[in-house]
Amino acid sequence: MKLKLISLILISFFNQLWGSSEPQKLPLTTWGSYFILTHCWSSSELQGHFSDKQIQKLSTLDLMPPARLKPVTSLPILHESYQGVIRAIRPNTKARYVALTFDCCELANSITGYDYEIVNYLRSHAIPATFFLGGKWMRSHPEKTMQLIADPLFEIGNHTWTHGNLGVMPLKKVRDQVLWTQAQYELFREEIARRIGQTPQTHQELRKIPLLPRLIRLPYGRSNSETLKELQNSGFLVVQWDVVGEENVPKELVQQVALKLARKTNSGSIILLHANAVPKGTSALLPYLVEELQAQGYIFVTVSELLSKGEPIVSPEGYFSKPGDNLMYDKIYGDGTHRLK
Repeated sequence: MKLKLISLILISFFNQLWGSSEPQKLPLTTWGSYFILTHCWSSSELQGHFSDKQIQKLSTLDLMPPARLKPVTSLPILHESYQGVIRAIRPNTKARYVALTFDCCELANSITGYDYEIVNYLRSHAIPATFFLGGKWMRSHPEKTMQLIADPLFEIGNHTWTHGNLGVMPLKKVRDQVLWTQAQYELFREEIARRIGQTPQTHQELRKIPLLPRLIRLPYGRSNSETLKELQNSGFLVVQWDVVGEENVPKELVQQVALKLARKTNSGSIILLHANAVPKGTSALLPYLVEELQAQGYIFVTVSELLSKGEPIVSPEGYFSKPGDNLMYDKIYGDGTHRLK
């Protein structure tokens, strides 16, 4: 009996380590701590300021790495059912779920903004969302990054260091783009831990913040078979979208655009948006989009929560709306870190 019990324990352990042959749901986790969020920042600090939206062009490329070049911890191995580029899910429930996702990124020759109005709206309406943060963007916006990491409404994903084009970069640079971003997240999580101090309560609250992001989003939606395999062997879920949710929308057209986007949305959709003040108009669009989707019965969840509601719809490559529609960015941005023309 004891031998049988030990065998079952070992089988369970190795299935978790290497991935069993049966499809498994991702374990749900918490994303942050309201206790930490409100103890580290005042309400006015969380509200943000108009100056947060400012965008700055740099005269030289900022290629400086983070203080730590790779994370201390690593991700568990990815189960094979989640391999491929995830665009949406095929729900196994009658309830209608959708994930709002916001990219916050910047190239090596710029510092982009932080759209505080988007974050304030999500918080005031208790709407869960997923933020894909670039590593350099995190370093440029330390307080805002830590606030997003600590907020229990938001899941954090990796969006590479300087928005690198993983479809053309050599593998060494791909690793730098990804691992530097993981390491920067880890450093900010450690700074949060330092600020709240060491008590039984703060230790328990800190455990609610993931050690590392598990999700990654391909800049420009670009990858190749080698880099995709590298990401998945490193434990990442590669998450794209099936609804491109924005453009530089004039204020007088935001309601029409919101209706158009809602018509494109299905149960299980992942919607692409930005919260770095590029493009402009997202903060005006968001309330109309949310209201329309809620009127249609949609429930907002984070990406990982969405993945627990059904089977992932995967593609062998990333793209915006159809395969190949992102190849033009190879000529415009090269390796993706700055604009060539």
